[in-house]
Amino acid sequence: MPSFRLAIAVLPPLVLAPSLSAQELGEERAREAEIVVLGRGLDETPAAPAYDTITIGRDQIVSAPSGRIEDVLGAVAGFQQFRRSDSRSSNPSAQGVTLRALGGNATSRALVLLDGVPMADPFFGYIPLSAMAPERLGAIRVTRGGGSGPFGAGALAGRIELESAERAALAPLSASLLANDRGETEASLGLAEDLGAGFVAADGRWDRGKGFFTTPAEDRVPATARAAFDSWSLGLRGVAPLSETIELQARGLVFRDDRTLRFEGADSSSEGQDASLRIVGRGEWQFEALGYVQARNFSNVVISSSSFTRVLDQRNTPSTGLGGKLELRPPVGEDHVLRLGIDYRRASGELQEEAYSAMSGALTERRRAGGTNTDFGLFVEDDWSLGDLVLTGGLRADRTTVADGFYRAVDADGVLVEDTVAPDRADWTLSWRAGAAYDLSAALRLRAAAYSSLRQPTLNELYRPFVVFPVVTQANAALENERLVGYEAGFDLTPAPGIEVSLTAFDNEVKDAVANVTLAPDLRQRQNLPAIASRGVEGGLSVTRGEVRFDGTLAWTDAEVEGSGPSADLDGNRPAQTPRWAAGASLAWTPAPGWMLAASLRHVGAQFEDDQETDVLPAATTLGAYAQMPLTAGLSLVLRGENLTDERVVTRNDGGSIDLGAPRTVWAGIRFGY
Repeated sequence: MPSFRLAIAVLPPLVLAPSLSAQELGEERAREAEIVVLGRGLDETPAAPAYDTITIGRDQIVSAPSGRIEDVLGAVAGFQQFRRSDSRSSNPSAQGVTLRALGGNATSRALVLLDGVPMADPFFGYIPLSAMAPERLGAIRVTRGGGSGPFGAGALAGRIELESAERAALAPLSASLLANDRGETEASLGLAEDLGAGFVAADGRWDRGKGFFTTPAEDRVPATARAAFDSWSLGLRGVAPLSETIELQARGLVFRDDRTLRFEGADSSSEGQDASLRIVGRGEWQFEALGYVQARNFSNVVISSSSFTRVLDQRNTPSTGLGGKLELRPPVGEDHVLRLGIDYRRASGELQEEAYSAMSGALTERRRAGGTNTDFGLFVEDDWSLGDLVLTGGLRADRTTVADGFYRAVDADGVLVEDTVAPDRADWTLSWRAGAAYDLSAALRLRAAAYSSLRQPTLNELYRPFVVFPVVTQANAALENERLVGYEAGFDLTPAPGIEVSLTAFDNEVKDAVANVTLAPDLRQRQNLPAIASRGVEGGLSVTRGEVRFDGTLAWTDAEVEGSGPSADLDGNRPAQTPRWAAGASLAWTPAPGWMLAASLRHVGAQFEDDQETDVLPAATTLGAYAQMPLTAGLSLVLRGENLTDERVVTRNDGGSIDLGAPRTVWAGIRFGY
């Protein structure tokens, strides 16, 4: 990590400090030159290895065959979105992410953080994946399970922590331009500049294309449309020292994403404006103070699959997220790392939509729905180092509130059809976690952990019904918080230099799991299931031999629904959208500076579309490739290939109505400054 001089150090000494001697001035400058800004949060604690964690480095991040962040995360077996589609060919509201086969609906059960800020949409809970350009990132840390701890509620299935690239990884000017065999384009531009002892970085990305047909050829009709997409994002980040041990970090993100799905006129859009400030202190009393605000919106038009006319226009869904976190690490001795803190999140939003007759196209209803959710948390955690043994334990208390909830519908003449005002609710929940990591030898670490966590239902789940024609899914304002209790044990083995092996066995159970429960052939409702139990094994292998590196992960999961009462017929079923097997592997060769040749393999096992286990999504294995070859100083030729074997990837199967994932796609272009 390079050091940066304060701008003040290069100004004339007579202006800055006329009373300093030459020797004193030199000492002052030397002291100032030691100030280093990192642009990240506090370091991981000694007990971090007690939990099942995988770190993805920058080289692997920027060499994804599709150039999409979900492709990068697919290297971690067990990571999944609600659907197998990527962020060019799915509805944004289906981009919930989870780990450990704890899927079942479109809301995220994994907590996704960008520089410490939760990225889930305040209303829907989906992740704006298209706004997360891989070239902005320096590392990704994925923790499967592990509970909430001091990271905020919502980490039911684990955490995905995205860290922006450090200054040393950013060229003063970087750019790329690629096109694929369908004429689609991907363009990015980045600027980075030192400012005194700090730096500022700005970047932009624009992806657009006509897309591919998600509908199989035999099922297409004149109204069938390609999955066209047009998305852009702009990011700005600044880091500056406030003292030798304290730095200020500021970040802003603006994005918009427009897509079309299945039929002409079935257009969706999502947009956001995010801003955050973080102050990090790395002195004797370490601390991290974070505040953020998010303004988001979503719209969506639903087209009938029989009459091919507009039946629903979700024209406006403005939402706001705001929150913050304060963590303090007081000096309590060399053997302890104590963490004390509070965090807060508030999500508010409102749905505005109109329903239309599939036959006549006439307006039938105007609907509005929305509310406010909050979560206030208190946490304490301590890591205790006892030689080769590290013990950790912590408690977290969350006060969650559900307030101002309503659903109102009027007909075309303004006559009231339904007016529901949900009662306000509040509750305290206590979560805990504990773990141990023991270095049995220099090559072998044993670890074990137990934990609990919670997730609050989103405003979307509580108040917004939706239609994937002809199936209607009803909201449920009475949904309770999901609560998870989990256990795991495993080991990390380094049998020889450059070889790392990990294995984890886990047993997780989500009580009151929210799922889309079938009530009739064309009717579902979000309900709390008694529980979803998920047990399995996760393995990882990393081998580095000179210029060659292999990374592989494998996950086997046995998950089942525990049903009773209205969901009794689901007892023993496998949860919807939950594969038994998942695997990811990548092989990279860097024969010389600036060169990289890589291949990646992704496998997702068969899974059921619905809770009744009637419609199957077959297993799918895809192969990708990436090549970067220097042309001149700083300029490289880039070739990428997605799904090179042209595997048929079924992403939706509703009674035989099928959507497909991306076919074989080949990209070529240039990249400068990486």
